[in-house]
Amino acid sequence: MATKRDYYEILGVNKTAPVDEIKTAYRKLAMQYHPDKNKAPDAEERFKEISEAYGVLSDQNKRQQYDQFGHAGIDMRYSQEDIFKGVDFEDILRDFGAGGGFGRGGGIFDIFFGGGGRREGPRRGSDILYELPIDFEEAATGKTVDLEIPRIETCNVCHGSGARPGTSPKTCPACRGTGQVSRTQNTPFGRFMTTSTCGTCRGSGQIIDAPCTKCHGSGTVQGRRKLEVKIPPGVDTGSRLRVPGEGEAGEKGGPPGDLYVEMNVRPHDIFSRHDDDVLMEATITFTQATLGDEIIVPTLDGKAKMKIPAGTQNGNVFRLRGRGFPSLHVSGKGDQLVKIKVDVPTKLNDRQKQLLREFAEASGEKPRSKGIFEKVKEHI
Repeated sequence: MATKRDYYEILGVNKTAPVDEIKTAYRKLAMQYHPDKNKAPDAEERFKEISEAYGVLSDQNKRQQYDQFGHAGIDMRYSQEDIFKGVDFEDILRDFGAGGGFGRGGGIFDIFFGGGGRREGPRRGSDILYELPIDFEEAATGKTVDLEIPRIETCNVCHGSGARPGTSPKTCPACRGTGQVSRTQNTPFGRFMTTSTCGTCRGSGQIIDAPCTKCHGSGTVQGRRKLEVKIPPGVDTGSRLRVPGEGEAGEKGGPPGDLYVEMNVRPHDIFSRHDDDVLMEATITFTQATLGDEIIVPTLDGKAKMKIPAGTQNGNVFRLRGRGFPSLHVSGKGDQLVKIKVDVPTKLNDRQKQLLREFAEASGEKPRSKGIFEKVKEHI
C-alpha cells in the first residue's frame, strides 16, 4: 500500500496554522485542481487528496487525532464519508460556480461517492445566461424587451413532488428517510462503520409508488417562460442584468436559480464608444476649415449644431458636452467627441488654381518650384 502524504504538506501549511489559513490554502488548491476546470489526468486524484486533508484539518477532533496518531488515528476511526461529514464545501467554493456542484448539480460528494454519502435534499436550480443583441442607440436610451426563455420548470401537475396527484412520496423503509445506510464491522482495532448511498431510494430518502405521468417522477419539466425585462440606459457589450428567481427550477423543493441577461451591442455605422463618450468623425471642406463655419452633426438624440472655428486643422477634436452615454453607476452623461477630417480637393480647375496662387502670393509664399518631371522635360 502506498504511503499517504502528510495532510499539512498537501495543503502547504505548517502544523500550527489556524483554521482560516487552512481554509484559504484549501480553496486556492481546490480552484486549481477541481476536475471540472482542470483536465489533467491526475487532477481528480489531487482534488480528492486536498479535500481529504481539509476535511481532517478543519475539524478540531479529527485534527487532534491526526496530530497524535497520524493517518492511523484517522483510518481506523473514520470512514471516508465521516471525514467529510459537517464540512461546508459549498460555502468555501461558492464563488467558483453555482454552489459546490460546479455546474454538475451533484456537489462535491459526486466526485468521491458518485452522488452517495448523504441524502439528496433540496437543490437550488441552475442559473440561465441569455445573450441579448441590442442596437447602439438602444444601449444609450434603454428599452423594455419581451423575452421567451427556455428553462426547466416545476411540474404543474404534481407541483414538484414527482408523485401522481392524489398520492404522495413515502419514506424509504430501507434507510428511513436518511438516504444512506450504514454497516458496522468489528475489527481487532475496534468497530469500523461504513456508510453508503441507499440502493432502494438512490439517496433521496423517499419512494414514489405512482410517478407523475407528466414529469415521470422527476418533479420538473422543460418549459418556456415569457417575461418583460427593462434594460437600463448606458449598458455596453458584456453588461449583465440579473433577474432573481427566473432561472431553472430547483429540485426537491429547492429555490430556483437566477436569469442573467447579457448585452451584445451591435456596432454603429457612424458612432463608436469609449467608456461613456461617443466618438465620430466629421468631414469638412478646405474652405470651411480655413474660414470657419457652423455644421450639423448627428448625435444619439437628434442633430446638433457645432461651430467650426477659422483655422481648424485636420485631426482637431471638438466636444459636445452631455451628448454621450448615461453612466450606469453615477449620475450624468458622457460627451460626444467629433474628430475633424479636412477634405483637400484633388481636382482643381484653372480659375481655382489661379485663386490659390494669388492667395499664396498674398500670404508671402514663394513661387512654386518646378517639379522634377518638369525639369526632366526641359532636357529632353
